[in-house]
Amino acid sequence: MPPTRGILSSRHDPTGSPVGRHSRRAALGIMQTETAVLVTTPQPGHYDIDPSHSRVTFATRHLFGLGQVRGGFAIRGGTADISDPVAASAIYAEIEAASFRTNNRERDRSVLSSRFLDPDSYPVMTFRSDQIGAAGQVLTGTLTVRGTTRPVVLKVTACQVSRGSFTARAVARIDRTEFGITAPRGLAARHLELTVEVQCARN
Repeated sequence: MPPTRGILSSRHDPTGSPVGRHSRRAALGIMQTETAVLVTTPQPGHYDIDPSHSRVTFATRHLFGLGQVRGGFAIRGGTADISDPVAASAIYAEIEAASFRTNNRERDRSVLSSRFLDPDSYPVMTFRSDQIGAAGQVLTGTLTVRGTTRPVVLKVTACQVSRGSFTARAVARIDRTEFGITAPRGLAARHLELTVEVQCARN
């Protein structure tokens, strides 16, 4: 049974390199058909998230918005139960709190202290979907951090299906203060721009 159609994504040059003059003309000629490209959605079934090929990355700012900070978390595991229709599907994921990294030891040590993420007391952050848009483009659910659960919306930006597996990417904007994670004003931005990338294998 062939994969169904449904999720929209934008096609772009993954290398970010400049496009040559002739290539640019060709791209302009097909822009209308490639601005929004239909990609396949997973076949119904139970899938397990592969932690070794999945991750959460984020971008935020510090020092009164003058500096950008990038970092990430490791995904411990999770499941994707894909249904037909896709709106009835369910997604669950666990994120290792202690895996927080920004390549700055002092910052990482501070964030991993009991004042902020406190992974000794709250080792796992979880996401559980409540509703999936009919076309699979938007996931609404709850995110639990430090024992505090808040609603969150993820927008699916890409999904590619292979035999027995699929990879997906989604983005979300998180207000860390809603989870009780605070810092002196101006030293850390309130919002984090999250990107979630998962690879799932059919079980």
